Amino acid sequence: MKIIKRVEVRQIITEKSKEKLKAQLFDQKMRLEQECQQLLFEKRKMLNKKGVHKQEIERKFHHEVEKRKEKIELIEFKEEQLEVLNMGSEIVEGEVESLVEVSIGTNWEDLMKKQAIVIQDNIVVRIEE
Repeated sequence: MKIIKRVEVRQIITEKSKEKLKAQLFDQKMRLEQECQQLLFEKRKMLNKKGVHKQEIERKFHHEVEKRKEKIELIEFKEEQLEVLNMGSEIVEGEVESLVEVSIGTNWEDLMKKQAIVIQDNIVVRIEE
């Protein structure tokens, strides 16, 4: 029988990966700021229509803008953390799923031990089992 197991992917920080992460965070932040501007534009447009409940529109749009502002604050925190990371540090980049063979007599504890794939500049440098 085969089962799916989650495997952590970690990245070793280098100058190249740090710059790439900075660019990704910047792009995410810019996209969220554009969404905020678009929401404010949509709000003004809806408030000018007749027969609309202005307080409900204000509340709805305020909530959506606040959600994006919270995400922007989180990105800014990540940017600050990235600045203090030392070269060679490892960060968790995500998870992937792995197909694992299970048969009678397999040691379950060994099978379920945490595994990790470590990459450096998009190249796998180590697999921890």
